[in-house]
Amino acid sequence: MTALLLIDIQTGLQEIEFYGTERNNPEAESNAQNILDAFRRKNWPIFHVQHCSINPDSPLHPSKKGHALHPLVTPMEGEPIIQKNVNSAFIGTELESLLKAQNILDLVIVGLTTEHCVSTSVRMAANLGFNVTLIADATAAFDKIGADGKRYSAETIHQTNLAVLKDEFAEVVSTATLLEKLPD
Repeated sequence: MTALLLIDIQTGLQEIEFYGTERNNPEAESNAQNILDAFRRKNWPIFHVQHCSINPDSPLHPSKKGHALHPLVTPMEGEPIIQKNVNSAFIGTELESLLKAQNILDLVIVGLTTEHCVSTSVRMAANLGFNVTLIADATAAFDKIGADGKRYSAETIHQTNLAVLKDEFAEVVSTATLLEKLPD
């Protein structure tokens, strides 16, 4: 059985000035919504992950309005919300046990951000024995300053992370490819 895992698609991740100066892939949330709609039509398992930052200045802190899940992917009744305060969706949560209790072996992962919680959760899922499909255009990254002081663009960060995850931890495909491959 295949489940959809939506990681940290929260309104606070629209606050670019907190995270960097640019973000790539402005269509990430709408692509995630298209995949979510397809899973709902098939009545397949869906899990929402919500980051609960312990940093009181973070837009994702539970006291901030940015903590809310993005309106494009609002959970429906019965869709579990897994709350976490570290990068991995599996550490300190019941996600692994919920998936295993439903005999879920395959995960489709979308969310934010590619370089943080998505990458960490993809690696952890693969290490726990799940087969992971990561949707490249339903994730996004922010620019970063490297140890060398050089600024790396959001697109470079995004593509580099996808390249590192590809084949070793996940199959990496586009939204269109995934939707074409889903059985009727």
